[in-house]
Amino acid sequence: MTRRSPKNRLASLSRHLQPDLFRALSDPSRLEVLRRLAAASTPQTVTQIADCCGVHISGVSRHLTLMRRAGVVRAEKNGREMRYRLECHRISQSLRGLADALEACRTACCGEEP
Repeated sequence: MTRRSPKNRLASLSRHLQPDLFRALSDPSRLEVLRRLAAASTPQTVTQIADCCGVHISGVSRHLTLMRRAGVVRAEKNGREMRYRLECHRISQSLRGLADALEACRTACCGEEP
């Protein structure tokens, strides 16, 4: 493992601390939307998502907008409908990057081995 300076470790950590991502994942209703999309084999409409979540369609739509801006979901236009798909790769990349940056900081500051 290469040693990075404290400044580089903090810069890496800051790059991975994404407030929009954590805001998108911090609400129980949005987590339910995430579960629904993760379980679906095809992109889902707002109505399909709302059926499972116990949240009104307008609420689901607002949640999806926030999640789309954070990069958690992708919207695809299909005729007059919008269908939403979970961005699994992007989410896992972000969380893995954060875990690696935290590990580098922990190892450097605490002298702990991974």
